[in-house]
Amino acid sequence: MSDVLWTPPADVRERSRIGDYLRWLAEHRGLEFADYDALWQWSVTDLDGFWGSVWDYFQVVAHTPPTATLAGRAMPGARWFPGATLNYAENVLRMPGLDDDAPAVIAHGQTRAPETLTAAELRERVRRVAAGLRRLGVGPGDRVAAYAPNIPETYVLLLATASLGAIFSSCAPEFGTRSVTDRWQQIEPTVLVAVDGYRYGDKPVDRRAEVAAIRAALPSLRHTVAVPYLDPAGETPAGALAWAELAAETDEPLTFTPVAFDHPLYVLYSSGTTGLPKPIVHGHGGILLEHLKMLALHHDLGPSDRFLWFTTTGWMMWNFLVSGPAVGAAIVLFDGNPGHPDLGALWRLAAETGTTYFGTSAPFLLACRKAGLVPREIADLSALRGLGSTGAPLPAEGFTWVYENVGDRLQLQSLSGGTDVCTGFVGGVPLLPVHAGEIACRALGAKVEARAADGSAVIGQLGELVITEPMPSMPVGFWNDPDGARYREAYFEVYPGVWRHGDWITVNERGGCVITGRSDATLNRGGVRLGTAEFYSVVEGLDEVVDSVVVHLEDDEGGAGELLLFVVLADGLELDDAMRKTICRELRTALSPRHVPDEIHQVRAVPRTLSAKKLEVPVKKILTGTPVDSAAAKGALANPESLTAFATLAQRRASSDHPTPA
Repeated sequence: MSDVLWTPPADVRERSRIGDYLRWLAEHRGLEFADYDALWQWSVTDLDGFWGSVWDYFQVVAHTPPTATLAGRAMPGARWFPGATLNYAENVLRMPGLDDDAPAVIAHGQTRAPETLTAAELRERVRRVAAGLRRLGVGPGDRVAAYAPNIPETYVLLLATASLGAIFSSCAPEFGTRSVTDRWQQIEPTVLVAVDGYRYGDKPVDRRAEVAAIRAALPSLRHTVAVPYLDPAGETPAGALAWAELAAETDEPLTFTPVAFDHPLYVLYSSGTTGLPKPIVHGHGGILLEHLKMLALHHDLGPSDRFLWFTTTGWMMWNFLVSGPAVGAAIVLFDGNPGHPDLGALWRLAAETGTTYFGTSAPFLLACRKAGLVPREIADLSALRGLGSTGAPLPAEGFTWVYENVGDRLQLQSLSGGTDVCTGFVGGVPLLPVHAGEIACRALGAKVEARAADGSAVIGQLGELVITEPMPSMPVGFWNDPDGARYREAYFEVYPGVWRHGDWITVNERGGCVITGRSDATLNRGGVRLGTAEFYSVVEGLDEVVDSVVVHLEDDEGGAGELLLFVVLADGLELDDAMRKTICRELRTALSPRHVPDEIHQVRAVPRTLSAKKLEVPVKKILTGTPVDSAAAKGALANPESLTAFATLAQRRASSDHPTPA
């Protein structure tokens, strides 16, 4: 049976944006490419030619032109488009192909009524808020922080901040006080914009106490602006300004401060599950070029599209989503519980908003599959052309479920990248078919390789995901890292001059990719490296298993070590010997005897970050004796109480040479 689930239409080059780009290359550069692989090879070999073409093809608005495309290819330290000045917000608000009265932002949530902003209304709101920030003394280089959800105000604030050359940073309001202050004490914002709370499903969540604590912990703050989101009639806190005052009518025109290509745009943060979150600084030009390339050429988004990605403001996918208007696409913002009143909520939202590209996470798609949901039966998804999946590897059965239950005409694009580059390194493209369980390609301009233990690039074998040529959206640096030591340590310590990302990847003969988990969470049994993704695919494929996490505890003396599996079972089920045998049999049959765990324990929940990533490394640390508070920053977790069970087991194991299964 073929594993091809979708094939590009015969006229894909006539109908897609990447097809138009290929015609442009032929006409303006005299370049012709037979297929995607040839285009990719050129894009990662002739870096000046490729990224220069992206600048010209998308007609980037610049105040002064660059003197070159790339000054030096060495990493770290490659300098892109030296001499150029531009502004990210100016390029986004150009909204090519959108009329003034066309929808640009369509906002839905569980806290207030839906709202649509036209292109003209979005520019008008940014104009007013930029003027308000200027009145507060905000200028180039100042930091503006948003403790706010995925709502129009947060987006307007980002664009207004960027228009002034100031630097934006957001935390979702579900982040606890400690998680927020761990991030913002590092960058010392002068302005804080915060909501009073939000509704998650039908549950009101008051955040006024957290906002007060955050204000108290940030001595750098000169102004706080309150957004009355949960309670529109609520009083503005003492010493704060109301959002309506910030966004008051003014006759100041909308202007854009020209900044250098690598001028800081916003600060994103590593998940912060261990130690302080890394403050990753992204630049105006690098983010703009990368997102133009990815949104238009890979996701095929343009003026007729409505682009929804389910995300919070604490995940880089929000920053990716909100670049949509730069390619003429309207964006759909959603704030709330994606499982309320049931898992069909986001599918119905996609139908109601006419969404043409819906992005979500692999865990969400797998949860829909597990629940037996058939989205095409509960929502009219005829407008949907593209479906994006990220956050974790999507196994083959997830792909098959999409084509059987969502729609057989859409293109499913599984992608993987990171906060570090605010994009995907590997993903989909309209020119290539979709194979079950496989990421279709390495993205244009991303020189991704799988690297073997001896440092050589390998095809068809598991290796470390590395990037061997610079990309414009690699970080400008880390905040407060003047000599670049922390930045080099994060990506370039293992392979000097080569970016090591921390994932295991297999690149096959046709350029397709499979990510099999974090390389720091690898299971290494008997000298064979096993990725965690395929493990979860088998275990969570069982009806009885709701969630799972697996860790390998190495033997210091070189033995096989111990493989420990933790499972969350469906309501009312208890883990017994029969269930253990079933799990072991499935793993042995589907994978190998090496995958059979030494112990299986039942837990109430798997620890996850606020963006739903499993915390394999902190669990491993706790099981090897690291105190819970040192192993993980609880405020960065969706369910910090879940760590207690692992600490209890660690104590039990420490006091017994022969622990009995829990």
